[in-house]
Amino acid sequence: MESKNKVVQASWATPLLAGLAIATVAYAGRYGIQSWNAFKARPATATFRKFYEGGFQPTMTRREAALILGIRESMGVDKVKEAHRRVMVANHPDAGGSHYLASKINEAKDMMLGKTKGSDSAF
Repeated sequence: MESKNKVVQASWATPLLAGLAIATVAYAGRYGIQSWNAFKARPATATFRKFYEGGFQPTMTRREAALILGIRESMGVDKVKEAHRRVMVANHPDAGGSHYLASKINEAKDMMLGKTKGSDSAF
């Protein structure tokens, strides 16, 4: 009689374990799909953005001015002013920015707008 009880116990244990295994795989798959959808829906970021390496040139050029403002050399007046404002807000001395960087940003704007031909920075 004792061996018959072991057979009965083993007969219900196998389907129970199989059901638990299937449920675990289903929940893991659901979690994986949700994670993948969240990964695809995230906003794009510039993780490998290349920044200009090196200091400022003795005399500012249009190329350097464009690099400082983060625009192309051929941008129009409105785009130059918009880029100047954006960079200046982030680096203004009243907001904890550097006076030196602020003067270089202003010099870059003047260079791009054609108001200066060389470096007239006080620094």
